[in-house]
Amino acid sequence: MKAATSYQRALAVLCFLVLAAGDFWRYLLSWWGWGALAALVVTLSVVELVRQRVDPRRLPFWLLAFLGFAALSIAWSAYPGASALGVLLTLATTTVAAFLATCLSWEEVLETFSDAMRWILGLSLVFELVVAAFIRRPVLPFWVDYSHLETVPRAFYWSRSLLFEGGRIQGIVGNANILGMLSLLALIVFVVRLLARKGSPAWAWFWVLLALATLALTRSSTVIVAGVVVALVSGFLWVVRRASGRARLVVFTCGVGLAVAVAVGAFAARGPLLGLLGKTSDLTNRLDIWETVGALAVQRPVAGWGWISYWAPWVEPFDGLVVIKGVTYLQAHNAWLDVFLQLGAIGVALFALLVLGALVRGWGMAAEISRIRYAPTDLRWPENAAPLLLLVALLVQSLAESRLIIELGLALLVVIAVKTGWRDPERAEGVEA
Repeated sequence: MKAATSYQRALAVLCFLVLAAGDFWRYLLSWWGWGALAALVVTLSVVELVRQRVDPRRLPFWLLAFLGFAALSIAWSAYPGASALGVLLTLATTTVAAFLATCLSWEEVLETFSDAMRWILGLSLVFELVVAAFIRRPVLPFWVDYSHLETVPRAFYWSRSLLFEGGRIQGIVGNANILGMLSLLALIVFVVRLLARKGSPAWAWFWVLLALATLALTRSSTVIVAGVVVALVSGFLWVVRRASGRARLVVFTCGVGLAVAVAVGAFAARGPLLGLLGKTSDLTNRLDIWETVGALAVQRPVAGWGWISYWAPWVEPFDGLVVIKGVTYLQAHNAWLDVFLQLGAIGVALFALLVLGALVRGWGMAAEISRIRYAPTDLRWPENAAPLLLLVALLVQSLAESRLIIELGLALLVVIAVKTGWRDPERAEGVEA
């Protein structure tokens, strides 16, 4: 495919900034300001898709099937207006992701994502430094009046001014867990680009160290687990790539068996492990949330209550569904449970097929189990491992957060699904589209 223009690259960076730092824009510009910016990004993405004459029918089948079923759920939704809005936002996110996946090469996707992550991580540390050194008190988002509350919950603060106190920083995104996950995704991309010798090695190491520092300052248990899993998958991939024929099959089989054993062992020792991660036995209220959402989901187990993406707090049954310490939760804290709640067993099956297809194709690209072969010294292989590693991180997060079905999580899933499944003539020549 043709190289992206400078304008397309700049637009891609803006797309990633809007997708990854949604709360930053909402805190800074209000929901209306964020909405205007999001509408602009979607409109510009549509223009580029039209200019490139992208045929949506070439998108992965299970992606189209899932989106179609989500749109169809408006017909039986318990909240059709909110469902229509949720479907619109999901289609808008998918449209932006389609632009990223079809108008940029995979190398350009990683480059522009890397640029966006540098901005977010750099600004987050500067923001926390300014708050801790000069403002010296917690900072609330702009445009929101909390004067009616006797005590403002900690979750409502943009920054809690904890940088010099050893507390968990929240950065410009206003959430330590989100910032931690962005740091992990950034670290994956920074490292694969470093291994592929893209850009200045000195600056590459600087940003790798900055991402590690941000991970340490956020201390998100979910992200720590995701990072460990990504490291294990990376090591396993390294071994598989160096085996061939029957040896590769033996290595793969042993690896799968070991993974199952580790998962069973981790479940059996979940108590001590949770304590080591600083989590309570109820996974910081998640068990209560899952029980509440599960009880609601089984009332409509086949096709769900209707797609809504992030919960709308102004409609039943989400109005006051989960309220803990004055904070109204707007997600099930598990992407799969959220899909089951909204689209039932049918939706879960379609979503699982979408994810499984992307995961299998990502593994094939990373482990070179495809018709495209690379030499072990080929510098393209680290970047071809990125789809698998990014998706693994997102899937681990999906067990504790619902970010996989909104904003950056959904966009990256779509980009990976499209990039690993897009049939392009140049692939036959060893060039990833």
